[in-house]
Amino acid sequence: MLEVRNVFKTFNPATPNEVLALQGVDLTIERGTFVIVVGTNGSGKSTLLNAVAGSFFVDGGRITIAGHDVTRWPEHRRATLIGRVFQNPFSGTAPDMSIAENIALAARRGRRRGLAWALRGNFADEMRARVRGLGMRLEERLDNAIGSLSGGQRQALTLLMATWCKPELLLLDEHTAALDPKSADQIVRLSDEAIARDELTTLHRGRIIHDLAGAEKRRLRVDDLLARFEEVRRGEQLDESAAQLLRRAYV
Repeated sequence: MLEVRNVFKTFNPATPNEVLALQGVDLTIERGTFVIVVGTNGSGKSTLLNAVAGSFFVDGGRITIAGHDVTRWPEHRRATLIGRVFQNPFSGTAPDMSIAENIALAARRGRRRGLAWALRGNFADEMRARVRGLGMRLEERLDNAIGSLSGGQRQALTLLMATWCKPELLLLDEHTAALDPKSADQIVRLSDEAIARDELTTLHRGRIIHDLAGAEKRRLRVDDLLARFEEVRRGEQLDESAAQLLRRAYV
């Protein structure tokens, strides 16, 4: 369903600030499955999601979603296939617009925009019902500016908006990291419900060092995942320590 083939991306090439963000990344995600990308800060997690979403064009390689080669599609065109929830609860929405207006825009993703049609009739009833399903009583506040809500409420609505049109691919970029534990648990539950209901496909140092699938993925426990993360983190610290020693030796 999602295929990333030999993808490269370098930021600020041929400058002192050059960053080799993605280095020949290969990744396949089958329809109806999920993949968790784990890595330390700066390892390329968000860069990979941005490459898939079309926030920038990659330097080389190919990205295919649901049989479409989207490598050179701009971000707004890929939005017809992709739903995304960001780490920051205040990203991905228009804070000065109402809850209803934000949802109406999300419902028209990839098509001609407009609000009047959406705020009346059957769509308004559907909107109220689906917001009620979040269990936050926000169906009574559809005229409120979305920027006036708490982080948890806003993230729940962003998740609803991202899945409104049942995208081919759902990108969740650490979407609970900025929330308090209670709100984070609620968003995880809502995410799980959306993924199961719609059968969505959901997504070191620019390269993948472990790619688990099949039985190995099914046997994976939380402790195993944490151990792999710690292994990578220690390795990066050792690499940096060696680099510092080399620098000192030649000063």
